[in-house]
Order: sequence, then structure tokens, then C-alpha cells
Amino acid sequence: MKRTIGVCYYPEHWPEDIWATDARRMAEAGLSWVRIGEFAWSRMEPKPEHFEWDWLDRAIETLGAAGLKVILGTPTATPPLWMLNKHPDMLAHDEAGTIRKFGSRRHYCFSHDGYRQEARRITRLMAERYGKNPYIAAWQTDNEYDCHDTAISYSPHAYGAFQDWCAQRYQSPDALNSAWGNVFWSMDYDSFDQLGLPNQTVTEPNPSHVLAFRRFSSDQVVLFNRVQCDEIRKNSQAPIIHNFMGRITSFDHYDVGADLDISSWDSYPMGFLLDRVGATDDDKAHFLRQGDPDFQAFHHDLYRATSNGRWWIMEQQPGPVNWAPWNPAPLPGMPRLWAWEAFAHGAETVCYFRWRQAPFAQEQMHAGLLQPNSTAAPALGDAAQVAAELAELPDVGTAQAQVALVFDYDSAYAWETQPQGADFDYFQMVFDCYRALRRAGWSVDVVPKTVDPSTYKITFAPGLLTVPTSLSGGLVVVGPRAGSKTEELTIPESLVPQIAGLATKVTYVESLPPFAPMSLKGGGAFEKWREAIETDDAVILQLEDGAPAAVRADDMIYLAGWPNPSLWRRLLVQVAQEQGLPIMDLPRDIRIRDTQTHRFWFNYGPKPVMWNDMTLPAAGVHWEIL
Repeated sequence: MKRTIGVCYYPEHWPEDIWATDARRMAEAGLSWVRIGEFAWSRMEPKPEHFEWDWLDRAIETLGAAGLKVILGTPTATPPLWMLNKHPDMLAHDEAGTIRKFGSRRHYCFSHDGYRQEARRITRLMAERYGKNPYIAAWQTDNEYDCHDTAISYSPHAYGAFQDWCAQRYQSPDALNSAWGNVFWSMDYDSFDQLGLPNQTVTEPNPSHVLAFRRFSSDQVVLFNRVQCDEIRKNSQAPIIHNFMGRITSFDHYDVGADLDISSWDSYPMGFLLDRVGATDDDKAHFLRQGDPDFQAFHHDLYRATSNGRWWIMEQQPGPVNWAPWNPAPLPGMPRLWAWEAFAHGAETVCYFRWRQAPFAQEQMHAGLLQPNSTAAPALGDAAQVAAELAELPDVGTAQAQVALVFDYDSAYAWETQPQGADFDYFQMVFDCYRALRRAGWSVDVVPKTVDPSTYKITFAPGLLTVPTSLSGGLVVVGPRAGSKTEELTIPESLVPQIAGLATKVTYVESLPPFAPMSLKGGGAFEKWREAIETDDAVILQLEDGAPAAVRADDMIYLAGWPNPSLWRRLLVQVAQEQGLPIMDLPRDIRIRDTQTHRFWFNYGPKPVMWNDMTLPAAGVHWEIL
């Protein structure tokens, strides 16, 4: 499949007499795709049952006639004001019970059945009208589920739907009480209609209750997305996509992805660096205009796994954004690097956001490929360069990596519910492992916990709430906290970890403040988390006081703490030698990715870097045939 680039466009924002010029300029720049429609409900249906499709018909015709393929978005992320008048109780409530009002976007509760049916209706009407249109080459459902923390709602509709969800899951109040341990603090329920939401309690609610609500909330997102996919598929053969976001753990992306043909995500490297990565001040200064060197790649690899390998970038940062704490401009060349990195990780398409910077409303400070007066912004040249390079380079394909890393949303819910330490964060723990693997020069497949480890040289699975028996058959590195609770977030009677084949038990755990790491003999340390263990397995790492820090039973390695970077490196060198995996020690700024045919090198640094007999300039990209 030939890799392509595209752009996001809002014809309803601009005079119709410039649409054709815009379309021609897009095509001349080498763009192949254009996404439209995802925020335009009030222009499609300005009043209930009063439709104005003509403008959208003409926009699609204009773009398609210029040779562009159209991605048509369903507009359900921005229901118009008349919808709220029709369904005044459709708004989400935050954890404090405050109603999240109309006036921006994503103002709906996933559990509101009336709004879900409205979303089904508008999707059906769009699919019926445009499903056979030759210019509609893909669909996008809604826009950025959980943007602005909107996946979890504590509304009255969520209250009732959660009661029904629990009745289906547990079948009886007694079973629910037993599963959650509600005898504690006299929290027993006699019927499901007594069950409330786990918010506004005097102190922390029962963690099992919270975990159940997190699972329920994820299922509501899945259901909302599914009704749109169902309506589109009745009328169109074009692939269905949703645009996920970075560092979102409020719903299970694998479950949503099961209903999609292609997963995509919206990549904003610099905003994420300052807002979501947990970077040090030194890292923020060093990577200020480039973004974190591993954050984008992690999500490329994760979302590739959520829809059977097909994935896109639906929105790629082109310049300064408007939503981060600070919004600097990218280093020249970074919009090109970010696109090529996505292609190296298997992206089919990279779409820049947006075509022209808006001169009005909430995102007027967000750059585009054009300035508001239609003159070229710096990233237009990057986009055109990528398009020209794609035309010259044969398709590089996507190769399975030799190393896998498990990411599990249910485990994220569990440890967000019960962190036991102020800085214990499941995403960060997995990301620390990913960064170590990347610094070793390894390509990585991020996978669900249903992975078959026998298909990889090494599989890493830190922090799994429960460890399936199928996670065996190859070298597997698990822990800490792996297999440490039941499905209902309680401690099993047989103690932990609950991992087949391990003769190791945890006697107590301790969370470690930043100033109190625990050093290991031979180098490295545990930070944030440590477990005291008793074991009959082979001890392969010890703390300075001689206590076991990691054990091994056949092909299962268990880590009894959160490794710092030097300990990750030490462990990777050991397992690489055993598995015959070449290992590098890449500089801070350099990363690589192998495809079926090429090795790609990327310099995320602000200055040139010499490495492997080459000099990569700042924002440099280099590829060579394997």
C-alpha cells in the first residue's frame, strides 16, 4: 500500500468561492486525503428535521473533483443547541456533580440513550446520502473520545445505566457484595437500584466499586461508537476510523478498535511533552521544539495493535498549538520528521491539522498549513516535501518486531483506582519500559495481554492486574504488581503474584517517595515501588541488603519493583545476550525503527548528532535498505 498524506479542512468556515482554490492547492502540495464534517452538525441540520445538505454536497464534489479522497466525519462531538433544548438532560456531570454545559464541544453523556439514538440517526442519514459517493473514501466516527475528560460521566443517566450494567455482570446483590467485599464499612446492598456512583463519598469509595464503574464507562464509549459503525456499514464499503488521543486510559481502545477498520490518533508532540508525558524540566527544555523522542512512537505502536495493524495519523501537529501550558513553534523540519516516523511505524496516512488557521473562536491560536490570510505557513513546505519523498520511495511495509510490550487498559483502571503511591502510574511504568527498549535500538510491538509470547524473542508485561495462563511459551518479563489482585481488585487468599509456574510470594509492598530509591547490588535501583518477596525460584537480582529483587522460573522473570533507567538497561543487556538480540545504547536524541525493507533513523535533538558513521542534523531523518 502506498503511503499518503492529507489534511483536515472545514469548508463551512470559509467562503464557498475559495473552496476550489483550496482544493487545487492541496493537490498541488501532494496531499491525497481531506477530512471534513466532524464539527458541522449545526450546518447539516440547523433545526430539528430541517436538513441543509447542499453545501456539503458541493464541498465533497469540489474536493473530489480536484483528485482528493474525502474522509467524512460524523458530527456527534458537537451537537447543536437545539439538541440540548430537545434533550436538556443529555449533558455529562463531572465527579463533583457539576453539569458540563453547552458552549464548546463534547457536551454529551455517553450513557444518555436519547442522544445515542440521535447520533445513530444523523449517522444513518449521512451514510444513506453519501455511502455510495465515489469521493467518500473513509469515515470518521465522532472526534477524540475522552477529549476534555468526557468519557466518564456521573449523570443521572450514567447512574441508571450503571445499575443495569452491574445487574448483568453480577446477577444478584449478594454476588456483588461478595465480589466487592461490601461487608467492610457496612456497604452492603439489598438491590441493584440502591447502588450509587462512586463519587462524592466522605473518603475514598470502595476500589472494587470504582473499578466496576471504570469498566462500565468504557463499555458506554464502545456502545456509542458501535451504533455509528453499524449504520455506516449498512450503506458504505469505505473503511471506518476513529481518531484516538495520546495518553488516554479512560476507555479500552482495543474494544473500540474491534468495531473499526482503521485506528488513528491525533499526534501533538510538543503539546504532549508539556502537558502529558511527566517530563523533567531538563527534558522539557531540551525537547521543547521537538517533543519527547518516544511518546509518539509508543502510540504509533499501541494504536497499530487496536485494529489489526491498520492505522493512521488523523491530526499531525503543524506548528504551535493553542491548548498546552506553553505553545512554542516546532524546530524547522519536525513536521517532516513526525510524519516519517509515523510511516516507519506502519502508518498508512498522515493528515496534518489543519489546512488554514482559523481567525476566530477557541482554536484561532492553533497553526495550520496556511495562515489565516491563506499565505503558506512553514509546515506547508514540510508536507509538500514528505509528499515528494513518498512518491520516490517504494512502500516500506511494516515488519513484526522481535520484542513485545503489553499494554492493558484494565490494569490502568486498577492502578489509577488504587495507586498506593502518589506517583504510581501504570502508563508511566509501561512507558519507562518502552523508552528503555527504544534506547536499546529495538523496534517494539505494543500488544494486548492475549499476545502469544512464543512469537517474540521477549515479551514485557509490567503491572498486569491479572496474568493470563496464556502469557507463556516464550521469555516473559512481568512485575511489579503483576497478578497481584483478583478481577475485582481484591487480594486473593493464596497471596500474590498469581502467576502460573512461579514459586514466589509477596509478603508486603511499599511505595517509595522520589527521595528514597532502593539500590541493587551491581547497579541500578527500584523507584516508586518495591515488593518484599519470599521465593523458591532462582534469584537473579538482589537489593543491597541481599533481599531478592528479581526471580526467574524457566521463561518467566518477575521484577519485585519499578526499575530506574539504569536497572532497565542492566536487565536488557542480560536478556539480549541470552536471546541473541543485538543491542545498542542509543544517544539521548537518536531513535531507530525497522520496517520490512528499511531502517529509519531520527534525530529528536536540537543539534546535529554523530552516530554510526553518520551525522544526523537537528530534526534529521535518514533511511537505509536493510
